[in-house]
Amino acid sequence: MRLLQEPLPGLKLIQLTRHGDDRGYFVENYHESRLASLGIGERFLQDNRSRSQQGVLRGLHAQLRKPQGKFVRVAAGEIFDVAVDARPDSPAYGKWFGCVLRDSDFQALYLPPGFFHGFCVLSPAAEIEYKCTDYYDPKDEIGILWNDPELGIKWPVQNPVLSAKDAGLPLFSRVKILLEEAKTK
Repeated sequence: MRLLQEPLPGLKLIQLTRHGDDRGYFVENYHESRLASLGIGERFLQDNRSRSQQGVLRGLHAQLRKPQGKFVRVAAGEIFDVAVDARPDSPAYGKWFGCVLRDSDFQALYLPPGFFHGFCVLSPAAEIEYKCTDYYDPKDEIGILWNDPELGIKWPVQNPVLSAKDAGLPLFSRVKILLEEAKTK
């Protein structure tokens, strides 16, 4: 494993090491001490996997009082993955980073707690695996509307397939108020 870039403070794009020959390949998806050497010391408590069809956009999601760090990789297919820094004390507050993650590149994106996460599927289907530093709590879930003009995310889709929940998410201006309120409680 090696760090490819840190486009926003704490956000890390990581190259996983692939070992292969004519029989196939082997990739170590997660190695705690190697990630610690890259500055990722959180303990991951939950593993998730999702599958979506082309054009589906999921996000932008986070948890309000129990923010999750995430270690995201694509097991099959290709996605445009987005992270939005919503840590009020961060110099990159309100900034976003997007990159294409595909199964054939063996890359992973680490989002520290306090980032919102979303992705859209570019291939006919995609399977995404991600580790989380806290357990999912549906009562603590919060989100930002995918096409919020304040964020100006350059999604590679114009009319994505959205869940009713994601289509009704608030703008970042409203979420900022919720984040400030949660900080004082």
